[in-house]
Amino acid sequence: MFMKDLKLVYQAVSKEQAAVELDSLDSKWGKDYPMVIKSWRDNWEKLTAYFEFSDAIRRIIYTTNTVEGYHRQIRKVTKNKGVFTNDTALEKLVYLAYRNIRKKWTMPLSNWGLTAQQLAIKFPERFSLFE
Repeated sequence: MFMKDLKLVYQAVSKEQAAVELDSLDSKWGKDYPMVIKSWRDNWEKLTAYFEFSDAIRRIIYTTNTVEGYHRQIRKVTKNKGVFTNDTALEKLVYLAYRNIRKKWTMPLSNWGLTAQQLAIKFPERFSLFE
């Protein structure tokens, strides 16, 4: 239940609403999770910097399913190997695993067209729609 209440903080519609939700989280869970609350308060400006982005971009920022899924699949390939003869052997294995994983990535991000346009406007020097 704590994680459900924490989501209300980082999925809030604005930084101000997130602050209200953090206060609510603190009053409900502060005694059980004092270090989590303290960490959020100590790092508030860094943790809430994504509120300057649109909702679609924020969702990409705080959603880690793709990264976690990728790591899980890489671990599946590497965990059975006890030792690698050198770094290159590991790099090759991870690269080959990546090639197989990439074939499974067929589902596009939701609203990617709109999100890509917003990123291109916000970061014109780093994101291009056409190359």
